[in-house]
Amino acid sequence: MTLEMKSCSYTYRRWHAPVLENFDFQLMPGLTVLLGPNGAGKSTLLKLGASITRPDSGTVTLDGLRSGTKAYRKSVAWMPQSIQAMPSLTAREHVAYVGWLKGLNRRDAWDRAADALARVELSRKVDTKTTALSGGQLRRVGVASALVHDARVLLLDEPTAGMDPHQRRVFRDILSEVTEEISVLMSTHDVADLAEEADYVTVLDNGKIIHDGTTQTFLAHTPPGTASGRLAEGAYSALLGAYGEE
Repeated sequence: MTLEMKSCSYTYRRWHAPVLENFDFQLMPGLTVLLGPNGAGKSTLLKLGASITRPDSGTVTLDGLRSGTKAYRKSVAWMPQSIQAMPSLTAREHVAYVGWLKGLNRRDAWDRAADALARVELSRKVDTKTTALSGGQLRRVGVASALVHDARVLLLDEPTAGMDPHQRRVFRDILSEVTEEISVLMSTHDVADLAEEADYVTVLDNGKIIHDGTTQTFLAHTPPGTASGRLAEGAYSALLGAYGEE
């Protein structure tokens, strides 16, 4: 399925400069990493795609479904930077509740919640209160909440923030499996989150796309002599520097 934004503009406050203006974007199949400095517009792009926010002008569609419709919302899942644990709910109840909100009946939501949690390696935590989960586990509950209602697009805002290296590795393995079925757009400040399994890289700066292509074309911007472990960081810095000099 294709998530597409055409001529989108969005301003948070009247009389302020728009965060995005006449913005065009199309999410490709697989995993796309979204990079950019603070204030670049990454979170705004994700909120528009998730139908959390509506553009002032322009359109957001998913294979012809317009943003804001019930069918659109059911097809798109969004995981914000901060996932709030529900004190009275277990992991399974949390995921089932999201499924119910997305249109599943109670029985299907309950049954699918267990399957979704198994896919993100949380079968042993189905009866654990969400308040007792670690930050990394809670974020995996967020992914399970997307899988439970058969979302075709998953939008992740800084999903690995606060995770230790092991949790990041587990999370990336899960994403690698998930992207065989759905399209994922993952925003991050940490260029190290650009793993080999990322299919595409989009770089935003001041609300404008300065790179949108495959991981290979992104890494082609790496300056000669860059250490092998810092290729992505080098490419990112080079792009931002070149754009700033224009």
